[in-house]
Amino acid sequence: MAASNSHSNSARAKRATIEDVASAAGVSVATVSRAMRSLPNVAISTRQRVVDCATALGYTADPAASRFAAGQTKTITVVVPNLSGWYFSNVVAGAEAVCTEAGYDVLVVGVGSRSDLTRILCEQYHLERRTDGLLAVEVVVSPDEAASIAERGVALTSVGGQNAGHPSVRIDNQLVGRLAADHLIDLGHRRVGMIGAQKDNPMSFDVPGLRHDGLVQGLAAHGVIFDDELLAGGNFDVDGGQEAMAALLDHRDPPTAVFSMSDEMAFGAIMELDKRGLRAGRDVSLVGVDNHEFSRVVSLTTIHQSVADHGATAARLLLDSMRADGDTTPLAPASDAASVVAGVDLIVRDSTGVAGTVATH
Repeated sequence: MAASNSHSNSARAKRATIEDVASAAGVSVATVSRAMRSLPNVAISTRQRVVDCATALGYTADPAASRFAAGQTKTITVVVPNLSGWYFSNVVAGAEAVCTEAGYDVLVVGVGSRSDLTRILCEQYHLERRTDGLLAVEVVVSPDEAASIAERGVALTSVGGQNAGHPSVRIDNQLVGRLAADHLIDLGHRRVGMIGAQKDNPMSFDVPGLRHDGLVQGLAAHGVIFDDELLAGGNFDVDGGQEAMAALLDHRDPPTAVFSMSDEMAFGAIMELDKRGLRAGRDVSLVGVDNHEFSRVVSLTTIHQSVADHGATAARLLLDSMRADGDTTPLAPASDAASVVAGVDLIVRDSTGVAGTVATH
């Protein structure tokens, strides 16, 4: 029996995966999933390229993946603190593509508070009867909670940070800040503002804090001291970004450049610049984070992260950590080797330019 299982696992490992098709076609796994299922919002040329790549690789959804041991719910639960945000929807799309390929349903649950999360993870909720695996997106699961669900046979993987040694996918958020600092310093900027202060939320990883530290450290490496008065909270949405940019421009000594911790806040910042007759890249340089689809429309310089692919990678780690042999022993925490630190890249567009004089009226 052991030899047979080993042979089966080896055969499965050689199958082309949805990630292989995405890499060959130069698109995200979410796009592959939509294209292969003939769903809308995929260009005809893209759909054909995906189909051609899938054919060339001999890709089909893995039938063996849906024949796991009896007793499983065939459901993966994704917990997110925000059901409507661009970042979270793209992570979920990537995770769903991989889970669908493996024959699993995906249940997305919004947890707006620590009490919401505690209710779901407590033993009385019987999570093990509802799901086989938990994908936590930018949500901190305590060591005790992680141990509890593992003892009940529920696998855990995270996106955005690491939970109690379980598999995770994240980026180097300090590097994000340093990339922004280096780019703006190279353009001659010495007075740099920042949008996106950390919210008081113990449920979330301190991503804003890490990006803040990266920018401050990056500026300091060039002999520039960050002015704490040029830090404005933006609530990680468009309206908050506009309000934050207004506050920075109204400062007695406004910045010549601004680092926005997300593209959505940067879009709001651009709206405020337009309102005042100013232009990003000429009057105030602006750097975002994410490479949102609309960042090209407004020519926003941004730090790219492959958000949908993060969700896909996390889902693959989750599925790989789940038992297929039907035993009832508790799941063991994964090794640190199961943690993936994904790459980021600076994409330079017209919203950044050589330092000049800022006019606020």
